[in-house]
Amino acid sequence: MESRSILEHELNVIKEWEKDQGKVWFWERLSRLPFAFLDKLTPAFIQKKIANLLDEMGSFVQNGGRYLTKEKTVFRLIEKKTGNPITGYEDIQDLPLLLMKEMACELGEQRKRTASIQGAATGVGGLFTLVLDIPAILAIGLKTLQEIAIFHGYDPKDKRERVFMLKCLQFTAADVVGKQAILKELADYDNRSNPSKDVMSQLQGWREVTLTFTEQFGWKKLFQLVPIAGILFGAFANRSMVGDLVETATMLYQKRRISERLTRATIK
Repeated sequence: MESRSILEHELNVIKEWEKDQGKVWFWERLSRLPFAFLDKLTPAFIQKKIANLLDEMGSFVQNGGRYLTKEKTVFRLIEKKTGNPITGYEDIQDLPLLLMKEMACELGEQRKRTASIQGAATGVGGLFTLVLDIPAILAIGLKTLQEIAIFHGYDPKDKRERVFMLKCLQFTAADVVGKQAILKELADYDNRSNPSKDVMSQLQGWREVTLTFTEQFGWKKLFQLVPIAGILFGAFANRSMVGDLVETATMLYQKRRISERLTRATIK
């Protein structure tokens, strides 16, 4: 177990990262300009597919749906990394923070490559193959979030963990105000009486998540009007989105685990 000074240092690193999320980069400003125009150009069948995300994410929170990952597969990965048998989450919760982060980063590199290939493949057909990319990248994102949760000793079968994952997904696409609001919602998450109920009510029927996820595809709509550009930008956009998601989930899950260990140290 890490010393209190190491835990506090790592927590300060995460707090600095959170402050950096308050900066609005030029690309973010630019990327939010054409959405009203793009929505007018987007065919109805693609708008319908994006709208279906609301139902799919709601189903994910309620029961995991078709996106629920197999924890035993992840347990085997952790066993190979640690050399110790993993039979349950209690065997993971006290692993070194650095090892948890290392596993998350290695997974992130794998998933970024997968997402790049997926984005390039669906970019071949231009705008109309975007409808195939939407559920595919959502599946990659949710699977990645669950595995990062398991790496940190949290159970995706727990409904409130799936709410936490969806907030991570929302965070990656939110603007500055949205990011700060999410960080406030997730502060002291494990000590709140019913955090899943609070967060779910604030999602307003998942519309916030759906809108921010739609914005992630805004530029892909524009560039996939031209098939060759769609290949290049599809790969870049998917890789960037998954990279941001991995970074967000790793930081927020590390923060939860650090806070829990600091609380334990204080009680002792």
